[in-house]
Amino acid sequence: MPVRRLNHAVLYIRDVATSVAFYTEVLGFKVDTEIPGRAAFLSAQETLNDHDLGLFAIGADAPGPQPGRVGLYHLAWEVGTLGELAEIGRVLSERGALVGATDHHQSLSFYAKDPDGNEFEVMWRVPREDWAAPGEQPKMGPLDLDAALARWGADRVTGAAAGSAT
Repeated sequence: MPVRRLNHAVLYIRDVATSVAFYTEVLGFKVDTEIPGRAAFLSAQETLNDHDLGLFAIGADAPGPQPGRVGLYHLAWEVGTLGELAEIGRVLSERGALVGATDHHQSLSFYAKDPDGNEFEVMWRVPREDWAAPGEQPKMGPLDLDAALARWGADRVTGAAAGSAT
């Protein structure tokens, strides 16, 4: 009985209001339910889920994630167009949350950290016809967003947003 996809993620955070502001302002989530000071349930645009992200406050003095330890490394949120990826990258950079950018060949990604240090990826799926051939080693490296925009344009819809495997 195989799984189909990730339905939602739940994070422990320090402060509900701070995290809600970050995820709504930066990634465009909307608040479905909030229990002030305790928890919030947020949804991505055009989702069919009752929520995509749960946030549970455990207190201002709670220790943050510890790199190199067993646990979740990051979550990946997918956007539909390169223009959306570029805009989110700009906002992440302005907020000082951006920690990296990579061309994975099958996806183009920005990496960032939320106010609690939880790392996440925002990615755009490269059209499948441009992936490496089976058996060919993909050429991963730094993200050249300008070159990607010149190649595919800002408005090409791919991945889940396209409703297909592209």
